[in-house]
Amino acid sequence: MVLMNIVHYLQIALLALIQGAAELLPVSSSAHVILAQRLMGMDPSRPEQVFLLVMLHTGTMFAVLVYFWPRWRRLWNAKAENPGEPTPRRQFLKMVILATAVTGVIGLGLKFFIEQVILVGFLKYPKGEVEELFKHLPLVAAALAAVGLVILVAGRRESATTGDRLTSWASFWIGAVQGLCLPFRGFSRSGATISTGLFCGVSRSLSEDFSFALALVLTPPVQVYSVYKLLKTHELSSATIGEILVPGLVGMVFSFGAGLLALRFLSAVLERGRWKYFGYYCLAAAVVVFGAHFIIPAA
Repeated sequence: MVLMNIVHYLQIALLALIQGAAELLPVSSSAHVILAQRLMGMDPSRPEQVFLLVMLHTGTMFAVLVYFWPRWRRLWNAKAENPGEPTPRRQFLKMVILATAVTGVIGLGLKFFIEQVILVGFLKYPKGEVEELFKHLPLVAAALAAVGLVILVAGRRESATTGDRLTSWASFWIGAVQGLCLPFRGFSRSGATISTGLFCGVSRSLSEDFSFALALVLTPPVQVYSVYKLLKTHELSSATIGEILVPGLVGMVFSFGAGLLALRFLSAVLERGRWKYFGYYCLAAAVVVFGAHFIIPAA
């Protein structure tokens, strides 16, 4: 029993490190976590795994807040360059609201289309759940390859991105691309949104600041919805909640630490103009995930 508990917590620590690092790097945490869970024989749909993933995301959310707070505070206190112009604080908030609204419309619309039109209508699934579709490793691999190509193309434009202001046009497209990322496991949110910022001429550092500001706005409602679905689907006793709470807290601490290290690494890579290397990694990871489909038994 003691040995099983040790192994269980080692698995949690490993998942937390993978989630914490991959969530904040443009390499898709969901693809890495799904592969790791499959390798360890875990079922991602079980209540304890759903709750653990919620806690891991909470840890990375706190890492984003701690890491970016000094940068956001400087932006918050900055003054307008010319009289009559909106302050950087006001402009940044307006663009966050715009991008988040676009994300909501496109993300929810795409989710409805996949679940009700494709899964239920065309594929005749008894219940439309987008999570079921993306348990398939070849689809995860395809999403990884797609975001890898996006990052590679954006990496070639890095040297030309010098804009220090967010426009409505750039914010709209960043929000739209973020909406496309929501249902697709493997299509990295940070990789896609930062790349879109680079495509729109936004500077590296501002693209990074904006991408993770959007993540901080998006994560809490998504996690609350995940917990709601968990409680609605499974009748959890107080004893069961207690059993999954401690592992979740342990995982949150590990994902927080891994997230901080990942953010430092990401900033260093962006500053040195090496964004394209994340694209190469995603393409290589896509090959690995696709190959794993033929080795690991289906969930």
